Amino acid sequence: MKALIIDDERLARTELRRLLEPFKEIEIVGEAVNADEAIEKIAQLSPEIIFLDIQMPGKSGFDMLEELDKVPKVIFTTAYDEYALKAFEYNALDYLLKPIEPKRLEEAIRKIVEVGKKDVQIKSALPDVLSAEDQVFVKDGDKCWFVKLERIRLFESEGNYVRLYFEDNKPLILRTLNYLDERLDLRSFFRANRKHIINLKWIESIEPWLNGGLLVKLKGGQKVEVSRRQAVKFKEMLSL
Repeated sequence: MKALIIDDERLARTELRRLLEPFKEIEIVGEAVNADEAIEKIAQLSPEIIFLDIQMPGKSGFDMLEELDKVPKVIFTTAYDEYALKAFEYNALDYLLKPIEPKRLEEAIRKIVEVGKKDVQIKSALPDVLSAEDQVFVKDGDKCWFVKLERIRLFESEGNYVRLYFEDNKPLILRTLNYLDERLDLRSFFRANRKHIINLKWIESIEPWLNGGLLVKLKGGQKVEVSRRQAVKFKEMLSL
């Protein structure tokens, strides 16, 4: 798995590289010293995993994740334990305290490998792309649906779960938004931001929004912000 190390301290980056050497499953493709550089390198290198410091000059690690439209798997590396609860709101696979203990790092790498294997198994067992015409089985507690994807107007990330909105139903499924983004047909579904995928057929209106973004109103009442970067893609994709 391709990995990016994000930390403003050179010694911390060097030490983490050294600790990762025994793990052949991990290929370090780059380093970044701050959030802005990290955002650029994530776009360029498409790492599957990032080792992310929280407290950095300027933007914090959390600030950086808020700016990403598609977040890789995250392992936080920090000297402070008070951020642990917040870290897992960002789908963190693990939270390592500095100085990082080799045994804890080994546990974190084991988690990465297990998650990666599950992703591969799921993808190999299912068709590559789901069109709007496809029907999917959805189960939430005691309730079940067999619903056409064209009826689902919005997918909303909630940690490692995704909430689906169709008619008056809002079931929660154990999937990540990144997983769904890879499986849904781009002609019908659009990744608006880090937390939302919208069904293009359900758009009622669009208006300019903050920092060059867009605000989309869906039939059904939800309003979804399209991030600045995604707004550029949105305009290119849907313009004549």
